[in-house]
Amino acid sequence: MRHVENKQASRLVKLVAVAALLIVAGCSEIIRNHGYVPIEEDLQSLTVGVDTRGTVEDLIGKPSASGVLRGGDWFYVGSKMRHFAYKKPQEIDRQVVALRFSDDDVLQNVERFGLENGRVVTLSRRVTETTVRDVTFIRQIIRNFGRINVGEALAGG
Repeated sequence: MRHVENKQASRLVKLVAVAALLIVAGCSEIIRNHGYVPIEEDLQSLTVGVDTRGTVEDLIGKPSASGVLRGGDWFYVGSKMRHFAYKKPQEIDRQVVALRFSDDDVLQNVERFGLENGRVVTLSRRVTETTVRDVTFIRQIIRNFGRINVGEALAGG
C-alpha cells in the first residue's frame, strides 16, 4: 500500500515539475529580427562618389524598399521585436540605412538612422558634397508630419 502511495506521489512531483518547466519556457523572452540592414563593415566597403548602383548591389545586395523620388534611393530597414509571454510585441530597435544615388547612378550618400526614444536619430552620414542639398526621403516625411493645416487645404478647393 505504501509503495503505491510513493509511486503516485512521485508521478505527481514529476507532473508538477514538467508543468512548471512549460510555464517558465512559455514566459521566456523571444527576440525576432525583421528586415535586413547591411553590417557596418559592408557599408565601409562602399566608396561614395565611386560605386554605382550595380556595384552596391553586388557588394551588399538589393534592398526590399526604394524611394520614389530622384530616381529611387535605396532603403534597408531592420528592426528587433521583443515577444514576451502574453504581452504585445514591442519594437526594441530599428535601423534604416539610406543610400542616395545621383542621376547617373553613382553613390552620393550613405546614412544610417536609428530609433531612440521615439525619435529618428542620424547614426552616421557619408557624403561627397560639402553640404547636403536635400534631406532624405525619411526626413522629409518626418519634417512634414504635423505641418498640414486642414483649414488651409480645404479653403483652397
